[in-house]
Amino acid sequence: MNNTTTSVTVETTVKAPVEKVWQYWTAPEHIMQWNSASPDWHTPSATNDLRTGGSFTSRMEAKDGSFGFDFGGTYDEVIDNKRIAYTMGDGRKVVVDFTDNGNETIVSETFDAETQNPVDMQRAGWQAILDNFKKHTELN
Repeated sequence: MNNTTTSVTVETTVKAPVEKVWQYWTAPEHIMQWNSASPDWHTPSATNDLRTGGSFTSRMEAKDGSFGFDFGGTYDEVIDNKRIAYTMGDGRKVVVDFTDNGNETIVSETFDAETQNPVDMQRAGWQAILDNFKKHTELN
């Protein structure tokens, strides 16, 4: 990793206990429900081998079929109901922390920005997905 990598953090508070938040974050049937940044995108498939050394993948596609990609990586650290750290396919690192606050859970996600798109655009996209996760978890 070079020293010019920018780390970006997005965060939300979900009005749900950490056990539910963890389950909704990690279960493929839930990931497919919330993993999109806008209503015109969706995640038709997801797999998750949630353990250190395990891997995951989500297929993200525009609903009109015009574009799609696989988002995935390998877990570097998994601490149930507390932390998930992984390395994406392109080598960038991500850490997701779950802070138990009784009937609320703070989800904080820090990722290495890529160099193709502006950091503000990346932050907005990741925050939109996180906001979608919050909405899905609180409504179900």
